[in-house]
Amino acid sequence: MSAELDEYARAAEDWFANNTPAPPDFMLPLTFMEVGTDQQFDFLRHWQRAVYEAGFLGAAWPSAYGGGGLSQAHQDIATAAMRRHHGPIMLNAIGLNWTGPLLLDIGTETHKKKYIKGILSAEDIWCQGFSEPDNGSDLGNAQLRAVRDGDTYVLNGSKIWTTHGHYAKYMILLARTNPDAPNKYAGLSFILTPMKVDGIETRKIRKLTGEHGFTQTFFNDARIPADGLMGAEGDGWKVAMQTLEYERNARGGQAGGYVLSDVDPLEVLQMARDTKRGGKPIIEDPAVRAQLVEFAIEIQALNMGAQRAKIPPLVQDRPHGIPLMSKLAYTEYVRRIHEFATQLQGPKAAYYVDEPNAIDNGKWPRGYMNAFSATIGGGTSQIQRNIIGDHVLGLPKSR
Repeated sequence: MSAELDEYARAAEDWFANNTPAPPDFMLPLTFMEVGTDQQFDFLRHWQRAVYEAGFLGAAWPSAYGGGGLSQAHQDIATAAMRRHHGPIMLNAIGLNWTGPLLLDIGTETHKKKYIKGILSAEDIWCQGFSEPDNGSDLGNAQLRAVRDGDTYVLNGSKIWTTHGHYAKYMILLARTNPDAPNKYAGLSFILTPMKVDGIETRKIRKLTGEHGFTQTFFNDARIPADGLMGAEGDGWKVAMQTLEYERNARGGQAGGYVLSDVDPLEVLQMARDTKRGGKPIIEDPAVRAQLVEFAIEIQALNMGAQRAKIPPLVQDRPHGIPLMSKLAYTEYVRRIHEFATQLQGPKAAYYVDEPNAIDNGKWPRGYMNAFSATIGGGTSQIQRNIIGDHVLGLPKSR
């Protein structure tokens, strides 16, 4: 490590050691998809702004737009320090991880100067307008209409699963600008859309967990500036696919930090030691021990794979293979380990958050129910398997 990086590492370690907040007296979200109360939102917004102002978020983004102007190695060091001190998640996930990298790669100079700093400081929260109620995973069949009228687009339709929609200032929107295009993909456009305009309404969606991280967004003759168009009209599918590459970690450039809480198999190990079944600790069951070892091996393999993906000679045969696989493998890992931890609790798994008899304050049943959102967002696990089979392994689409 160079002297400069070493000094930055010491500064990051010192800052997170002294500034990482203690757990508040209310429930924090496990992922960015569960931010449903103003209390959670304000806490996480303040935290992201503090990390950014200290120089540990957006460190590798250009200083001309509000970033740190440093290297990716600097940001990796800061994120590692944040993890060691168990810092809260970053709030503005869609801005930090998808919109920002996209703007830096293909946005206009005006777009970069207008949006990047607000993304980093959490002043401007972003949401994503891709999925629609009637189309499910068929993203190419999006029907929300955007009709050009001079310097504006007039929007009509709705989007669903718009995480942070009720807090967002902007949306990355996939809209149909040409219903008569020769194919459904050619008629789509990608528009940076302000949310605080007449004709745009969001409604919270209450999940099984009781939380309101998602919304449905309705557009009723909403007029937005046409200068938010990314690329040309009809380029929307191409831009959306690039956006999904950031979401699936197949393309880099994210601002840093993390938007999902880590799951430590050692916590499940401790619960297995403390929980008894038939008068004996569950950890004495050989099947339980074997499964815990498998989880520990699996998370280590995921971590080592992430390191390998950064070394081009080791992945030159399939450079996008590990990132694409990791999204699938990690989200399914999180779901399965929460399911396993919940099963270990037996009847006590029925106790939920803030109930007196709940184990670990009900975090494992809550985490299990919430884990499904990550296996769906950014492409379902089934779609991810198809992508890996087709684009990474080269398998035939059918017999």
